[in-house]
Amino acid sequence: MTSQRHEADAMRRAIELSRRGPANGANPRVGCVILDASGRVIAEGWHRGRGTDHAEVAALSALTDRSLAIGATAVVTLEPCNHTGTTGPCSEALIDAGVSRVVYSVADPGASSSGGAERLREAGIDVEAGLLVDEGEENIRPWLTAMRRGTPFVTVKWASSLDGRVAAADGTSRWITGPSARADVHRRRAEAGAIVAGTGTVIADDPSLTARDADDRELTEQPIPVIVGRRSVPRDSRVLAHPAGVIEYPSRDLPGLLEVLATRDVRHVFVEGGPTVASAFLAAGLADEVLVYVAPTVLGGPLTAITDIGVSTISEQARMRFDHVELLGDDVLLVARPLTMNHMHTTKEDD
Repeated sequence: MTSQRHEADAMRRAIELSRRGPANGANPRVGCVILDASGRVIAEGWHRGRGTDHAEVAALSALTDRSLAIGATAVVTLEPCNHTGTTGPCSEALIDAGVSRVVYSVADPGASSSGGAERLREAGIDVEAGLLVDEGEENIRPWLTAMRRGTPFVTVKWASSLDGRVAAADGTSRWITGPSARADVHRRRAEAGAIVAGTGTVIADDPSLTARDADDRELTEQPIPVIVGRRSVPRDSRVLAHPAGVIEYPSRDLPGLLEVLATRDVRHVFVEGGPTVASAFLAAGLADEVLVYVAPTVLGGPLTAITDIGVSTISEQARMRFDHVELLGDDVLLVARPLTMNHMHTTKEDD
């Protein structure tokens, strides 16, 4: 029987493999490693995106001899599914292959896809849940949050000077941060299912809202741009040529927007559209994560990163905790997660 050390090492490898799959689709990133009785890795697989083999099936297919699966241990980052979608249930594939043990990190929260562990146990397979669960959950946090809650995970992002300004007094803002920070933003855009901006930002800056590489080429994975606000988007705006299409949302109802995006299988929303729309998400208590790129410069003036979010006294402050701090060239990335939000359930928009 495989040892705990072998299985933990295999789970770390499975998490690493999972990151090779696309991050911005409806499905989670999943990795799988198959071990023989001695703990030796005999196959690996990961999910490559919607309509492709799930990680367990990909790993089984990678075996040089399918008979090697008999008596083997499958180590997988997410509980094997138990439903038929565009592919068959992974639980049945593992049963048919003859594995004797399945170890997974995170339980599948899906109403239709969960139940794989129970099905495996019914078939006489030894199943262990929760191996490296903290690492496993962190690896798919946006997807997992969206599936458990029913609405997309929301990241609110801005770039500012040391004194919290997003532009000079005349409105110019390119560029506050340097190329390393901007490249990180584009990578994160590509990992989201949708990118949200206000109509004011679209009218003023005419952004393309695409995810691009260092050579300004569009990346393969692109978020759907969502324009929030009642003013019409000019028909010659660059965003209207976006390869993923455009959603125009002329409403102040941000919770409603998230519900709409959930029906489009969007699991992760990247809010990057100016102080008004960012403030609206914060005021409504809808931010799951805040990214702030801080440049070592001072601008002064009135154009702050965040406007009124309904905090009138210090006891109402929206407390957060730092999750990650990273140096990107001359800039610093601060990643914070809310501890408490005021949950005013009011929203604003770019007029």
